[in-house]
Amino acid sequence: MGIYVNPSNGLFQDALNSMIYVDKSLIVRELNKMLNTKSKYVCVSRPRRFGKSMAKALLMAYYSRGCKSHRQFKNLKIAQEPTYRKYLNKFNVIAIDCVDYFGNLLKTGEDSFVNTMTREIRADMVNEFPDIDFANCVTIANCIKLVYQKTGVKFVILIDEYDLPIRTEQPASLFQEYLDLLLSLFKSETTSEATALAYITGILPVVRDKVESKLNNFEEYTFLEPFQFAEFTGFTEAEVKELCDKYDVNFQECLNWYEGYTVNGMHICNPHAVVQAITKRKFKSFWSATGTYETFAPYITANYKGIKDDLITMLAGGSVPVNISKFCNSLDDINTKDKLFTYMLHTGFLAYNPDDQTCRMPNLETQNIWGNALESTESFKVLGEFISNSRLLLKASLAKDGEVVAAALEKLHDEITSNLSYNHEQSLQSAIDIAYMHAKTYYRIFNEVPTGKGVADVVLVPLYPNWPAVIIELKRKSSTQSALNQIREKKYSERLSGYNGRLLFVGINYDEKKKHTCEIVECEK
Repeated sequence: MGIYVNPSNGLFQDALNSMIYVDKSLIVRELNKMLNTKSKYVCVSRPRRFGKSMAKALLMAYYSRGCKSHRQFKNLKIAQEPTYRKYLNKFNVIAIDCVDYFGNLLKTGEDSFVNTMTREIRADMVNEFPDIDFANCVTIANCIKLVYQKTGVKFVILIDEYDLPIRTEQPASLFQEYLDLLLSLFKSETTSEATALAYITGILPVVRDKVESKLNNFEEYTFLEPFQFAEFTGFTEAEVKELCDKYDVNFQECLNWYEGYTVNGMHICNPHAVVQAITKRKFKSFWSATGTYETFAPYITANYKGIKDDLITMLAGGSVPVNISKFCNSLDDINTKDKLFTYMLHTGFLAYNPDDQTCRMPNLETQNIWGNALESTESFKVLGEFISNSRLLLKASLAKDGEVVAAALEKLHDEITSNLSYNHEQSLQSAIDIAYMHAKTYYRIFNEVPTGKGVADVVLVPLYPNWPAVIIELKRKSSTQSALNQIREKKYSERLSGYNGRLLFVGINYDEKKKHTCEIVECEK
């Protein structure tokens, strides 16, 4: 048992020991189908905190000859599969985390993380196979071929964050060394013969024109197209429901905060955030520590054509068209709005709908991150401040303070719309959606809801008892009283069948001088 060669099952045991463990072991079933085939080279790309390292720990425990793992797997789903015993702990495994080597390079100032990686893995080989003479092996690929020649046991190669040296700025010499390493491991016929499976993970898909030729034998499974690996991309809705029921956590609020991704028709939640929310019993953005908005803030500052209008639409809960075909999977390639949004899709800050080729902000967690990014970007500062202050607007609404609500909406309405679109009802509705963004923590929000004898502009249905439902009616060049009368006369509250409790009717009007007024009244249903 080594550190990098034939590692133990300790990391996987830590996962099993945790308060929350969701069984994703059937990923092994899919990979076992690929062993020793032309499909044995697998590249999986997902956002941070979507289970890449957890999957690596599981695969290390299952395939590595350096441990005996039946005790860990016997009660998991994979143990019921026909190939389970056939491949359990049957391969030599090399497990590499590029973050370790890259981090050491930055700390020590060494000139090559590839040299460090080679030296440490070769030392592990010497310790793991003491009867083999590695004197003439100077590369990892040489060691693999020699061990296979002497033992007849093939290798499973696992690399986490394989794209880290590619998506960060590196000297040309270091970058070329890394490409040469990939070439020796994955494009040599003799190394291929010794390899049963290569499973590499990263955040971005393989960079086109930069490393594509080096890895063109890999089959890609991206966050946008995971194919048969969809259910292992994050927590499914059913898995989250089971966890929320078990730990008495509000399921709908959990979805509002962390769901919103759809892959292969399957609804997916951010797994790290769900685990953190349940264990800490608090809904908030847990992504900020690892996938912060600083990642993409510089690209927002570039203010590519059309980006502000599209961000406003998405902040208001809408979707915008995106062309994902032009992005070459490299940060160096981002020079248009479409390429930026495609990058955001791969990193999980946006979600993609392949049916109509649009993107949107998937959930409250990502909306909060976007709000922070915009607030720290000068050209979007006012918009970001409104998002941050939406908590205060909800408080003012519940306190029936119409003056505060009217003043906030007037300023936001003016900020997000041009003179040409100012009087479109959709513009004011977008302002309301953004202004009440914080309300999504406590409410389900519906726009243009058929109710009674008409259509209510905005309806807020509470997720919790003792919170009032809210019905909002918008008017232009009329009066707040007219808006309130319409709510009553057209029986908008009938839409809230099954709800009994307090109701807030909110009438909003603005005149030809763009002066906004708001009146809020309370009644019972």
